[in-house]
Amino acid sequence: MTLTHSGGCQCGAVRFRIDGEPGQSSICHCRMCQKALGAYYAPLVSTRGAAFAWTRGNPKYFQSSNHVRRGFCESCGTPLTYEASDGVAISAGAFDDPSGLPPVIQYGLEGKLAFVDSLSDLPARHTMDDLDEAPFLADLVSYQHPDHDTEQWPPKEKQ
Repeated sequence: MTLTHSGGCQCGAVRFRIDGEPGQSSICHCRMCQKALGAYYAPLVSTRGAAFAWTRGNPKYFQSSNHVRRGFCESCGTPLTYEASDGVAISAGAFDDPSGLPPVIQYGLEGKLAFVDSLSDLPARHTMDDLDEAPFLADLVSYQHPDHDTEQWPPKEKQ
C-alpha cells in the first residue's frame, strides 16, 4: 500500500500529489522564507524520496535567489513550493491534511523572531467565539477549494 498525500492552493487551480513517504518536514525562519510565505516562518515538507506530481494546473514561479525559486498559484497567490538543486519542498499548509506532517527540525535561526517561542502562551479562541466582534462570521460562505481532490473546480454553479 502506497502512502499518498495530496493538496493544493486555496482556489483549487493548482493541485499536487505525493506518492510514498515525504522527506523531512521543517520550519525555516530565514527572512527570505518569511517574506515568501508572508508569515513568521515557513513550514515546508520535502518531497525527496517520494514521487511528486502536479495533478491540476501548474504553479507560477518567482526566482527568489540565484539558487531557489518559489512556486505559487497565479490565480489566488497561495505559496506552494521552495525549489532548489536538492529538490522540491511543499508549503505544509497547502496539504489537505498537514496534521500528519509535523516539523522535525528548524532552519534559519538567525532570522527567528524572538516572540515565536511564546505564541502558544497567547490567549486563544475558536473562530465562532468572535461572533460579537465579527458578526459576518455567522453567515460566512467559503469559496476555498475543499481539502480533498475534486474532478472539477470550481463547481459548475460557480463558473
